[in-house]
Amino acid sequence: MTNHDNYIQSQNEEPEKQEGKEASIVEKIQQLGQTSVPQMGNDSKIHCLTIVGQIEGHIQLPPQNKTTKYEHVIPQIVAIEQNPKIEGLLVILNTVGGDVEAGLAIAEMLSSLSKPTVSIVLGGGHSIGVPIAVSCDHSYIAETATMTIHPVRLTGLVIGVPQTFEYLDKMQERVINFVTKNSNITEEKFKELMLSKGNLTRDIGTNVVGKDAVEYGLIDEVGGVGQAIQKLNSMLENKDEEKMLQ
Repeated sequence: MTNHDNYIQSQNEEPEKQEGKEASIVEKIQQLGQTSVPQMGNDSKIHCLTIVGQIEGHIQLPPQNKTTKYEHVIPQIVAIEQNPKIEGLLVILNTVGGDVEAGLAIAEMLSSLSKPTVSIVLGGGHSIGVPIAVSCDHSYIAETATMTIHPVRLTGLVIGVPQTFEYLDKMQERVINFVTKNSNITEEKFKELMLSKGNLTRDIGTNVVGKDAVEYGLIDEVGGVGQAIQKLNSMLENKDEEKMLQ
């Protein structure tokens, strides 16, 4: 092949590379709203897991709903536990809640991880987002973030028999037991907040803001992303020191 042929071939390849770059940029804009995304270094020991929108369970939600699908999150948590390069997990929540069993499944998996975990509630950690927020080793909430605590509800067709109410009551007990076990709030206080009247316009329950969540013992500290990562790094250092002493 002559130099002239090589030149022609390289000229033909250039537009293809350019088109590939443009397609990649367009894809980033469509998915993330920006052209470049900050990358975590290859030596980062911390993995970030986001729980946003509505937690989708066994029933698929309409396409216009922003959702976190439990079938996407559960394999991630298993992979985090198995990956030796990941030493700590940061869970960021901004969720309205959603499917009770799917949310409890995620919360149970997070609480059973052998690696240090820190959660932070930004914006909102409502309904079944509460157990997920308290499932980590240490929890933070932004000063302006809120958490709505209310009883378990069913939507759609409900069979009006005593067994339905017993089922709801047992499901609610599962949520209460998990939250009180994984946080410093008492069962009496949590039930009081859950069944409070007059705080929510069209429902019973309580909307707890930042500092109040800490005062009730639901969340450990008020703080942001910086404090959460700093806490997680200190937990990793302590774990390394423990290993050295053994």
